[in-house]
Amino acid sequence: MPSCMQQFLLTIILYAVTAGATAQTAVLPNAFSHNDYRRKRPLLDALNNGFRYVEADIYLRKGELIVAHILPCLKPKRTLEALYLKPLLEYVQQDTASKDLNKWPLTLLIDIKSDADKTYQALLPLLEKYKSILSGYENGQTTLRNVTIVLSGHKPQELIKNTATGYVFMDDNLKNISPYTSTDLFPIASCKYSRLLKWKGKGVIPASEIQRLAYYVEEAHRNGSKVRLWAAPQNKAVWNELLKCNVDLINTDHLSSLRSFLTASNAGSF
Repeated sequence: MPSCMQQFLLTIILYAVTAGATAQTAVLPNAFSHNDYRRKRPLLDALNNGFRYVEADIYLRKGELIVAHILPCLKPKRTLEALYLKPLLEYVQQDTASKDLNKWPLTLLIDIKSDADKTYQALLPLLEKYKSILSGYENGQTTLRNVTIVLSGHKPQELIKNTATGYVFMDDNLKNISPYTSTDLFPIASCKYSRLLKWKGKGVIPASEIQRLAYYVEEAHRNGSKVRLWAAPQNKAVWNELLKCNVDLINTDHLSSLRSFLTASNAGSF
């Protein structure tokens, strides 16, 4: 039998582990995992940190959709299906996890690095295998499910716009918002941080930059799109101003740092 002191220490350890698990699974609606596939555990690290937006870059090579950031660094086993689609289906099929993604769906932003049309045509039959968990649209009506696929990078815009039924949405250009569509075709609007703002977090942000950002955020929100600025300085001062200006998604390579910031600032964590 453990002594009173041993029992006390076991209780403290159990409490710490439970508290840590709770903190990790709190959902952060503003958190976006940039280049998620570069982590030791793609997708899982993001989910465990409460992120519901993740990004994966893909190339079409020899009929396979390979996840990679730079063309020479292609690893055949690191496919979009193996790293994301299959694990997401398995995650949804677990009872507790399924309820989790039903309540707080995940958005997978796929940044196409190869030819837009050819990569899209290769993507379609793959997504068909996982349609039971994918958000989709048909004849102007959008149905949200556990996972929403959003394309960025080399987007086959005309092919998607001319499709009445599908499972693929698009990342809009924040500085050139597309006309509103009844199928909510553009759930996200993005642009590079430096194309709107020069402030890097030191001193006071210029009022002119706040006004410029506020204008584009308002335009995107009017169209039903959530705003994301990529390549933004990753510090608390910048994150704080982005949230104050109603930027919806904070782009980061540092999951735990952003999680700590959003949790401490009560920035919409569930």
